[in-house]
Amino acid sequence: MADEIINRVAQSQLMVVDLEDYYPEGKRVIFDIKDWLYEGFVLKEKDFRQLAKDYDWSKHQNQFIALTCSTDAIIPAWAYMLLTIELQSYAKKVSIGDLEILETSIYQDIINTLDVEPYKDKPIIIKGCAQKPVPPNAYIMLSTKLKPVAKSIMYGEACSSVPLFKKKK
Repeated sequence: MADEIINRVAQSQLMVVDLEDYYPEGKRVIFDIKDWLYEGFVLKEKDFRQLAKDYDWSKHQNQFIALTCSTDAIIPAWAYMLLTIELQSYAKKVSIGDLEILETSIYQDIINTLDVEPYKDKPIIIKGCAQKPVPPNAYIMLSTKLKPVAKSIMYGEACSSVPLFKKKK
């Protein structure tokens, strides 16, 4: 009779946290305001406000929006604030910057509200090798959130993890 194969990982208290499991569905969009500027560089308040008023914001329903200006124009804070106020009724999230900054902002919200009680005094593996665009900062935020409650934190897969933290006894 052959020896039975026992999956010790499945039997352990080891908890795997996969940030991809928290990835919210929704299109990510860069909203570049350069075309709303005079010659791509000068923000004329009256024209900018009119463009914002006339724009069909509903096309951004349930999207995640990264506001940016791809030229070297100096954009006042109120301009981004005005666009955000217009987008608020439609977009899931608005941030200033590129898509990585947007994803970081999305994950910051998720991790801030994450219930860490199930991970209390447990060994944890934060799964790596994401197929979805999980930003590197999300791993830092997650490890910071879990450290106060975890018995240990590792990164990778159960078969090949890198130890990061072990609570002193």
